[in-house]
Amino acid sequence: MGKQKQQVISRFFASKPKIPAASTPPPSNPSSHSSPPPKPVISSPNVKTTVSFSPSKRKLLSSHLASTPKRLKPTLSPHTQNPVPPQSNPSLHQKFLQKLLEPPSPPLLESSIEPSESDHKKYTPLEQQVVDLKNKYRDVLLMVEVGYRFRFFGKDAEIAAKVLGIYAHVDRNFLTASVPTFRLNVYVRRLVSAGYKVGVVKQTETAAIKAHGSNRVGPFGRGLSALYTKATLEAAEDVGGKEEGCGAESNYLVSVVEKVLDVSGSVSNFGGANVRIGIVGVEISTGDVVYGEFDDGVMRSGLEAVVLSLAPAELLLGQPLSKQTEKLLMAYAGPASNVRLEHASCDCFKDGGALEDVMSLYEKMVEDNLADNVNQLAEATEQRNSIQGVLNMPDLALQALALTIRHLKQFGFERILCCGASFRSLSSRVEMNLSANTLQQLEILRNNSDGSETGSLLGVMNHTLTTYGSRLLRHWVTHPLCDRNMITARLDAVSEIALSMGSYKGSQSIVEIEGGDSDATIMQPELSCLLSSVLTFLGRSPDIQRGITRIFHRTATPSEFTAVIQAILSAGKQLKRLHINEEYEDYGCNKIGVAIVQSALLRRLILTASSSKVLGNAVKLLSTLNKEAADKGDFTDLIIISKDQFPEVARARKALQLAKEKLDNLIGLYRKQFRNHKLEFTCVSGTTHLVELSIDAKVPSNWVKVSSTKKTVRYHPPEVLTALDQLRLANEELTIICRAAWGSFLMEFGEYYMDFQAAVQALATLDCLHSLAILSKNKNYVRPIFMEDNRPVQIQIHAGRHPVLETILQDNFVPNDTILHADREYCQIVTGPNMGGKSCYIRQVALIAMMAQVESESATLPVLDAIYSRMGASDSIQQGRSTFLEELSEASQILHSCTANSLVIIDELGRGTSTHDGVAIAYATLHYLLEQKKCMVLFVTHYPKIADIKAEFPGSVEAYHVSYLTSNNDEGTIDSKSDHEITYLYKLVPGVSARSFGFKVALLAQLPSSCINKAMIMATRLETIESSRARKKSGEKQLQETPSSDQELETQAIVLKSTASFRGERTEDSEEFVSAVRDLLSKLKSATTDDDCAKSLELFKEAQGIANELINR
Repeated sequence: MGKQKQQVISRFFASKPKIPAASTPPPSNPSSHSSPPPKPVISSPNVKTTVSFSPSKRKLLSSHLASTPKRLKPTLSPHTQNPVPPQSNPSLHQKFLQKLLEPPSPPLLESSIEPSESDHKKYTPLEQQVVDLKNKYRDVLLMVEVGYRFRFFGKDAEIAAKVLGIYAHVDRNFLTASVPTFRLNVYVRRLVSAGYKVGVVKQTETAAIKAHGSNRVGPFGRGLSALYTKATLEAAEDVGGKEEGCGAESNYLVSVVEKVLDVSGSVSNFGGANVRIGIVGVEISTGDVVYGEFDDGVMRSGLEAVVLSLAPAELLLGQPLSKQTEKLLMAYAGPASNVRLEHASCDCFKDGGALEDVMSLYEKMVEDNLADNVNQLAEATEQRNSIQGVLNMPDLALQALALTIRHLKQFGFERILCCGASFRSLSSRVEMNLSANTLQQLEILRNNSDGSETGSLLGVMNHTLTTYGSRLLRHWVTHPLCDRNMITARLDAVSEIALSMGSYKGSQSIVEIEGGDSDATIMQPELSCLLSSVLTFLGRSPDIQRGITRIFHRTATPSEFTAVIQAILSAGKQLKRLHINEEYEDYGCNKIGVAIVQSALLRRLILTASSSKVLGNAVKLLSTLNKEAADKGDFTDLIIISKDQFPEVARARKALQLAKEKLDNLIGLYRKQFRNHKLEFTCVSGTTHLVELSIDAKVPSNWVKVSSTKKTVRYHPPEVLTALDQLRLANEELTIICRAAWGSFLMEFGEYYMDFQAAVQALATLDCLHSLAILSKNKNYVRPIFMEDNRPVQIQIHAGRHPVLETILQDNFVPNDTILHADREYCQIVTGPNMGGKSCYIRQVALIAMMAQVESESATLPVLDAIYSRMGASDSIQQGRSTFLEELSEASQILHSCTANSLVIIDELGRGTSTHDGVAIAYATLHYLLEQKKCMVLFVTHYPKIADIKAEFPGSVEAYHVSYLTSNNDEGTIDSKSDHEITYLYKLVPGVSARSFGFKVALLAQLPSSCINKAMIMATRLETIESSRARKKSGEKQLQETPSSDQELETQAIVLKSTASFRGERTEDSEEFVSAVRDLLSKLKSATTDDDCAKSLELFKEAQGIANELINR
C-alpha cells in the first residue's frame, strides 16, 4: 500500500516530458503499439507554487490542460521506474494540479503589455488604463495608484519585485506587485537609486467629484503626476527634500555633445581622435548651471576632468558621439558607479535649431511673467539680459543647453534654466581647473584605497556644519583660486574668524537660537561664537538651498516652506546683531552694540545674509500662511486671506460654511417634527449626523436605518444624505481650490528667489570660511606670503607637512623644506629608496600650494595658474589603454598645458617600458619642461642617470634624495644584510641615491626567502655586467686608438717585455707575462666586437680571470 501511495504522489510532482511541436495524433487502433515504448527522459522534480485567486488564470490552465494531447504510453514513476496506475477520477487530478502546480508562464510574463492585433484578451478598465499609459511612457517604470496602494504591472512588476524585494503574483492578465501609498518616498528612492526612471500615476479625481461628474460608472481617472530620476529626485514633489544620507552630494545632470575635428582643427564629419566638446551641467535641486566648450584629444582628458569634478548622477549623451567619448562616459557610468545614462538625438539642433529652442523657452517665460504681474517688469528685463548672455554662449554649449531644456520639460523643471539659474563657465580666469589625474592622484575628493572621502584632502578640510556649505567647500577644493585679490580676501576672512576663536574663552556667551524667536539682547557678541551658533542652528534645519529651489519648482510642501523661510529669517536676525553699517527695521530682534568686522568679504557676506529686503520678504511670506495648518498639511486652512488676496479661496470657504449651516439647520426641522427640543445629531463609529430616536418612534419610509440598540434606532433622513453629499463636494472643491492657490503662492515666490538664493549662498560661504578657520586653528596652520606678479615665481616652505598623513601620523611625521625659484633652482630631481617618502614629499608641496593655507612654520607662495601631476601606474582596459600609454598620455597633457606659472610633479615616468626607453623618455620629458616651459618641477625617479641633466642646466636643477641609514657603508654591493637593516629618515638631503633597496620592500611584502635570495644573486650578476660595460665604455676609446693587428699586438708585447726587463724580472717570467697580456687584449677585443651577448660575457669573465692572475704576480 505504501509503495502504491508513493507512486501516486510521485506522479503529481514529476516533471512533464517535453512534447514535440509537430507531434501527430496517436492512432485510433491500440494494436499498432506492438513495440515496447522507449524509456522516457526523466528530469529532476521542479516544484513551484504560485498563489492566485483569479478565475481567469484557472480557466487558462484548464484550457491548456485540455489542449494537451492524450498520452497512451504508460507513465513511469521517477523514483521507482514502475508503471503508475491510472487515476480513477481525472477531474480530481486536474483540480490538484490547478492548486499546486505552476501554470504556463510565458503568456503571463510579457515584457510589453501592448496588445497585438492577434491578441483577443479582454482587459478590465484598470488594465486598459495601464496599457494606454505604458504605450505612452515606454521607458518609464510606472507606479499606478489603486486605492491605498501603488501597483506595478507586467515587466514593471518583475523589476519591482527584484529591486524592492516584494512579492509579485499573477492577477488576471498581468503579473502585478504593490506597495502601500504612505511608503512611496522609500520605494521611489530605491528604484531611482537602481538607475530606473520612475513615473507615479495618481487618481485625478476623488470619489465625491466622480459621483457628481460624467464619469460616474467608469474607473477613476488617472494620469502621470510625477517623473523621477537620480538628477531630479531631490527637486521633485512628494519624495524630494528628504536627504536620506546624500544631502551633501551634488546630483548634476550633465549633457554632452561634440563635433569631430580634423588635424588642422576644423570641423570634420569623420574620425574622432580630436573633438570639440560642448557640455552643460545642471544641479536641479540648487539651481547651479555649469557650461563650457573646449577642444579635447584622443584620450579625452579634458572631458574626464570635468566629469570627475562634477560627479554627475545622470549623463545625457547627444548623439552622434565618437567612440572614444562614448567609451569614456560608458566606463564612468558602469554598473559599479550607479550613474544613470540616457541617449538623445541632436539632429534637430542643426541649422540654428538649438538657438530656436532656447529662445522660445526664454521668450515664453518673459511673456508669462508680464502677463501674471505687471510689477514684474524689472524681472522680465533681467531675464532679457540673461537671454543676451545665452546668445553669447558657444555653439556646442548652446546645443547642450537646448538638449537639457528638452529633457527637463518632461519633468517640469525647465524654468530653473531661465529664471533661477546661476550660470558659470568652466573656463574661469579666477579659478584653477584641476585635471582628472591631479584629482585622483593627489586624492583630493576620495582616497585611492576604498574610494571614500575619509583620508582625502576634502575629508581633512571639511568642518562645515551645513550640507550646502559642504557642497560649496567641495567646489573650492576642486577649483582653487588663482586670483591674488580673491585669495587675499578669503585669507583675511579666515584669519579674522580664527583670531576671534583665540579669544573665545574670554568672550561673552551667546544665547542659542531656538526657532528664531529669542528676544535676548547680547552685547558685543564674539564673531566666531555668533557664526558657530547660527551655523549650528542651520545645520539642524532643512537644507535651505535645496529648499528654496524646491519652492521655486513649486514642489515644496507647506511645512517645508515654513521651515526653510523661518530658518533664513532666524539666521538673518541673529546676524543682524552684528549691525554692520546698516540701519534696519526691528523684525523682532533688539538693537545691540556694534561688533567690528574688519574683513571686507565677511562684511559683504553678513550684509547679504541679513539683508533687510530678504528679512522683509520672509516676514511677508510667513504672514500669509497658517503655521499650524502647514505643520499638519491642512491645505483648506493654510492660507490666511487678507485684503483682496485669493478671492476664489474665500468663495470656496463661504460655500463650505453654507453647506455646514444648511446641514446643521436640518436638526431644527426634526425637532419640530418629533416635538423633541433636545434632539441633536449624533456620531457613531465615524458616521456623522445620525438622528437617534426611540424604537417605537414612527419615521417616514424613505429614512435610512443605519444602526440600532435595544431602545433606540439611528437614521439618516434623505435631506441629511443630500446635505452630507453637498458638504463633501464643497469640501473637495475647497481642497482643490486651496491647492491651486498654494501653487500660485509658490509661483509668486519666483519674484524673491534671486534674493533668497544670494542670502543662502552667503550663508554657505560663511560656513566654508568658518570651516577653514577651525582647520587653521586646530592644525596650527600659518598664512603664506604671496609674491607679487612682477617678481619671479618662487616656492619657499619651511618645515612643510602633508595635510592628510600628518593627521594620521601626528607627531611622528617628518617635515621637509622646499625652496624653488624661477631665476635659480626651479627643478628638483628626487631619488631614494622605495618607501622612503619621495611621493609623499612632492604630494605635500602640491597640496600646500593648492590649499593656500600652509601646514608649516612659514611659507612664501606664488599665485599658480595650474597644478599638474603624473603619478602611479594604472591601465584602462575598457578604453583600450595600456599602462605605458596612460603614463605618456598624462605626460603629454602636462607638456601641452603647463606654463611658467604652473607646478608640475612627476613620479617615476618611464617605468612602464624597457629600462633604456624609460630613461630616454623620462630624460627627454624633463629636458622639454626645463628648456621650453621653465615651470616649477618636482621630478621623482629611480634612474640616477636622469641627474646628469644638471650639466645642461647649471644652477637650475639640483638632485636630492630621501636620506636613510644602513649597516653597510659600501653602496656598490648588494647583500641581504644591508638591504634588511635599512632605516628610513624621510628627510630630503642633496645628492643622488645610487640604490633603491627594492629587496627591503620584497621582504616587507613577505616574498619567499628563496625568491629574495635568487633575486639578490641575479642583481649581483647584473651589476657586475653593468660595471663591466662601464669599464668597457671607458676603455673603448683607448682600445680604438690602440693598434689591434697581430703585428701591433706583437709590438705591444715587445714594449711590455722591455718594461718587464727594466723592472728586473726574469726573462721566462716576462715572456709569460707578455703572453698573458696578449691573451688579455685579444679576449677584450673579441668581447667588444662579438654580437653575441652571452659569448661576450664569457670572454669578459675569462679576461677578468687573466687580469686577476696578473695582479697577483
